[in-house]
Amino acid sequence: MNLKHPNNQLILGVDTHLDLHVAVLINTIGQVICTAEFDTNSTGYDKLLRWCQSFGHLTKAGVEGTGTYGAGLSRFLSSQKVTVCEVNRPNRARRRLRGKSDPTDAENAARAVLADEAKAIPKMQNGSVEAMRFLLIARRSAVKARTQAINQIRALLVTAPDDVRLKYLKSSQLACIEGCNNITVLGGSTLLEMLSISLNLLAKRWLNLTEELKIIDKNLKEITRTTAPNLMNQYGVGPYVAATLLVTAGDNPERLKKESSFAALCGVSPIEASSGKTVRHRLNRGGSRVANNAIWTIALIRMRSDPRTQQYVARRTTEGMSLKEIQRCLKRYIIRGLFPIILNDLAVTT
Repeated sequence: MNLKHPNNQLILGVDTHLDLHVAVLINTIGQVICTAEFDTNSTGYDKLLRWCQSFGHLTKAGVEGTGTYGAGLSRFLSSQKVTVCEVNRPNRARRRLRGKSDPTDAENAARAVLADEAKAIPKMQNGSVEAMRFLLIARRSAVKARTQAINQIRALLVTAPDDVRLKYLKSSQLACIEGCNNITVLGGSTLLEMLSISLNLLAKRWLNLTEELKIIDKNLKEITRTTAPNLMNQYGVGPYVAATLLVTAGDNPERLKKESSFAALCGVSPIEASSGKTVRHRLNRGGSRVANNAIWTIALIRMRSDPRTQQYVARRTTEGMSLKEIQRCLKRYIIRGLFPIILNDLAVTT
């Protein structure tokens, strides 16, 4: 058999890294054709494709890390009409038996596609949803840093001298920040001087991060309202929640064949948890925990103020269901309703 015949159907496996991608080509009967390394830039991607085509016809590619190091390569191969499949990390049992190396990982990626184990289509990461992801990353880090700043201010004030603690440690967060921001000199000793500098810097950091969050939230609201107006009109869905769900779905949510796939991706798909005479389900603990939290936020808002949801909770409670089980059902119901809306909104904007 001529392994370099142009009619050969080939499958590519790629182990992705920051500077170099390791690629392995196999044919449809599992024979390894060749292994090579390529730079992670447009020139390297072109060389990789020409290298593949020199051995035959490239039909599919299994790429590790399509959301990180392999994002650029995935977009390039998709633009060249190559079906790209997202490959998870290699099977641990197989890795223990065969060892660990970049060519081995690349070969395993190709074989996962050949065996039809890797089916997931990667996110395109090239539209408005990807822009939302940028804003969400900046927002989460700003929120975390701001929380750390106020916690550190309170920790310093708790152990500060009595007169300083009584003057600046306030129950109101904003009052505490304003007081520390206006500190000039607390005293002549080194301890008080360093305390005043630390409190002042932390307060200014908190205020700066608050301004950053205002800018981020303004842009997030605008882009979310433009991209998904129908989703934003749903009860309990705000800009942050909507953007989180859109980012979880991706710029090309049609890769999710049905709403149950999206439910699993958000970690709200029910899993059998029966034992003995007890028949019950629990929530899937996998999937995106950020998306799961967004769905929980919607459920909580509806349980507090939506009459229909309150009636549902009351009925389920009389049937003997626990609060966790009711929330599980609500989360699944919410996903079932929101997924077609997300598809419609993104279909219109794209």
